Amino acid sequence: MCASYGLGGGDGRALPYDLPPMSDPANMALLAQWATEWGGKANTTRSQKKGVNLNPVISVDEDGRRIDLAWWWLHVGGAPAKFTAFNSRDDALVTKWRKPFQHRAIIPADWYFEGKKRWALPDGALFGIAAILAPRSLEDGGSGLSYSMVTRHGVGEASTVVSSRGESRMPLVLPREMHDTWLDPQRPGDADLVAEALVASEEISYAMTTGEAEPGLHATLF
Repeated sequence: MCASYGLGGGDGRALPYDLPPMSDPANMALLAQWATEWGGKANTTRSQKKGVNLNPVISVDEDGRRIDLAWWWLHVGGAPAKFTAFNSRDDALVTKWRKPFQHRAIIPADWYFEGKKRWALPDGALFGIAAILAPRSLEDGGSGLSYSMVTRHGVGEASTVVSSRGESRMPLVLPREMHDTWLDPQRPGDADLVAEALVASEEISYAMTTGEAEPGLHATLF
């Protein structure tokens, strides 16, 4: 299971903004602040000394695409699920995850960690990972968002990362031409959408490649 990804890497590289609506001035400021506070790296959400590490997700409302900072671990009844809920298997979306599958998002990223290695597109381009959403209750009585990253079977180079269960998994990375379909709130979350997303993701998933191993990282979490 993928438990770390990010934007820009926190290594001095400029943040990418070429996935709508990231280039809107308010969103650029939000993303820049997030990158400064968390080093451009998204981890599963928890309370830390410097705050709660919420991460940017792209969703759609009546005004179009928007970016919110969301809790990476799906909530049930407004609170973090008591079971593992930071990744959601594609083959369980219409069963275990049916309700949140009706509310979807795109996670902007240009790398992710898995199998002690950093994975990215060959040109380092920004990409979008499929996610599902659920509301979370705020202390002030309001409502925020929580999310779970959708995963698929590993293909291409990523298929070399095999879990202790003998299975290869990777994030469900969607090409940009699939983003509007995935985000469409009028499109039911059903088996047809899963199948369409998997077919659309094949080429970009096969393109994922890795660099050198990162010291101190755990082996596959999938």
